[in-house]
Amino acid sequence: MRAVTVYRMDYGRKIKDPVGVVLEQRKTERTNNYNDLLRLAQRLFALDTADAVNIVIDVRQARQE
Repeated sequence: MRAVTVYRMDYGRKIKDPVGVVLEQRKTERTNNYNDLLRLAQRLFALDTADAVNIVIDVRQARQE
């Protein structure tokens, strides 16, 4: 199980502010691991549907073995 950091991206200032973590519970790499984690993070941490585009996860943490 891995903890993947979730950020709220401020595209104007180009700054990522950490807002929380989501847990990767899959033992093997699958086709949509990154997309599924991103969708979960957007559902948990976005303030509304318009804010969902500002939620990003750390790709390096999501794909490391």
